[in-house]
Amino acid sequence: MFGRRKPVPSVLPAEADGFPSNVAPPPRPPAPLAEVAGRWLLGLTLVAGLVGSLVLGMPAMSTPSGPPAPQSQASQPHSAGHAQGR
Repeated sequence: MFGRRKPVPSVLPAEADGFPSNVAPPPRPPAPLAEVAGRWLLGLTLVAGLVGSLVLGMPAMSTPSGPPAPQSQASQPHSAGHAQGR
């Protein structure tokens, strides 16, 4: 009824384009000093930004532990004095 099927290749078509080789690629040349310094500077800037945001954000995140500070009289409403004058 059914004819013989063709064998299925074990290698994917994308991998079949390249030839297998046991030769290692040449080593990469070392990065220039300016590139290494730039990477360090970028990393240091990122770390300093994170630490700075943590230092500046911690006081805002903490809750006051002592009693509330007394308010000055200038910040209190002064409606009682207007009622007495009439």
